[in-house]
Amino acid sequence: MSEIIYGRQPVLEMLRAGKRKVIGVMMRKSVKPTREIDEIIGLAGEVGVRVEAVDHQRLEKMTNEGNHQGVAARVSNKLAFKYKDLSNKLSKKEGDSLILVLDHIQDTGNLGALLRVADAAGVDAVIIPSDRAAQVTPAVVRASAGAAEHVDVCVVTNLVRTMKDLKKDGFWISGLESCDDAKNYTEADLTGAVALVVGSEGDGLGRLVRENCDFLVKFPLFGKVTSLNAASAGAIVLYEVRRQRDVKAER
Repeated sequence: MSEIIYGRQPVLEMLRAGKRKVIGVMMRKSVKPTREIDEIIGLAGEVGVRVEAVDHQRLEKMTNEGNHQGVAARVSNKLAFKYKDLSNKLSKKEGDSLILVLDHIQDTGNLGALLRVADAAGVDAVIIPSDRAAQVTPAVVRASAGAAEHVDVCVVTNLVRTMKDLKKDGFWISGLESCDDAKNYTEADLTGAVALVVGSEGDGLGRLVRENCDFLVKFPLFGKVTSLNAASAGAIVLYEVRRQRDVKAER
């Protein structure tokens, strides 16, 4: 069994990460040489994979007419996206560890965008629940522009129990929620070991998840739109975490 990763950046990041067994790389016959194309060909060669020139119709069929940009790769399901063991991540925890907890994000685009932000912000691990939530599929890898290949994602069966375990390990749990008792995100102390919880599309944080947060944070909205999507909201707070830590380090 195999699955298809497609798009220039997702294929490139998959090859750079080196975590998957690559069966083959396919390129449209008419694709023009670029830095990305050259690197894909070079990395494929390094792992002994032949790059096959195929026609446009074959790529369209392989990717279900997705935006493949003339490039696709077939990877083995036996070494599909590999989730990490959270206990191993916690055993290596440092004082300023940063974990992103996703409370039943169901949209693959949002999950991909959040994984892209997590990689950019240097998040140590992303936690997702095993049920009623999007998992890391080729569509998510595509939505993350390949960044998902570099992120440590941990799947758990019970999000609330995991949050309690994080607290025992010294993490402060901060939930992102726009409500009256939430602190402004620039006024909350986000230094030290922090787990930021981002809620699902539309519903936000679940009741038990919210109740098990140490504190809630929010940010002001100055326009007519009353909310941002999960990925945009998560990005704002994750970079505030980084800003506060940079300020603390300079003191």
